[in-house]
Amino acid sequence: MFTPDSRSRLRDSLIAAARADERISGAALTGSASVGREDQWSDIDLALAVAGDRAQVVADWTDRMYRDHRAVHHLDLDVFRVFLLPDTLQVDIAFWPESEFGATGPTFRTLFGEPNELPQIQPPAAEHLVGMAWLYALHARSSIARGRVWQAEYMISGARDQVLALACLRHGLPAAQGRGVDELPAEVLAPFAEALVRSVEPAELRRAFGVVVELLITEAGRVDSSLAARLSGPLRDLVH
Repeated sequence: MFTPDSRSRLRDSLIAAARADERISGAALTGSASVGREDQWSDIDLALAVAGDRAQVVADWTDRMYRDHRAVHHLDLDVFRVFLLPDTLQVDIAFWPESEFGATGPTFRTLFGEPNELPQIQPPAAEHLVGMAWLYALHARSSIARGRVWQAEYMISGARDQVLALACLRHGLPAAQGRGVDELPAEVLAPFAEALVRSVEPAELRRAFGVVVELLITEAGRVDSSLAARLSGPLRDLVH
């Protein structure tokens, strides 16, 4: 397991390497460290402004992570290359073209270089989350009917997570990747405990599904009461 000290040493080493790389014109901390919220479990998040051949820079830095820091695997998420180290530390390095280097949200602190003024990433639209929730609900109904119990669990949980995101939006909390869920008021979260699927027995799937549908109708009503009224009949029909 990595420690805060070992994480800091690695981050300092990567920042020094970025300063020494003439193809990199800027760097920034992103994630929790950029806003003073780093804890024992935080990963390393860096954004680099690439002035040279981006593909070659990514390849060279990937070699560095495997050669010098013993990375065991990596994957690509948009402009990020995400590395797993043997001590379970996650290292996210964004390789941005110079023109795209800048803050698109609150977690960005420039280390060197000149960031651009960029549009801010907006939270998901509430109506989109409602739509995603009823889409998951449709597939939950068919999965239960077909006896595909694990797929049903996946779809019920997917619908529940969209409704939780709606609740986060309503309370001004981050709605993506469950980041705001633990900050929701206890009285808001309490009903969602009943929406957890406790087993893949058909009766339990139907029970949890019914709870999720009612939570969806309630949250949708806080977004658009007329939309919730239109959805309530079809959604309850899915359960019965």
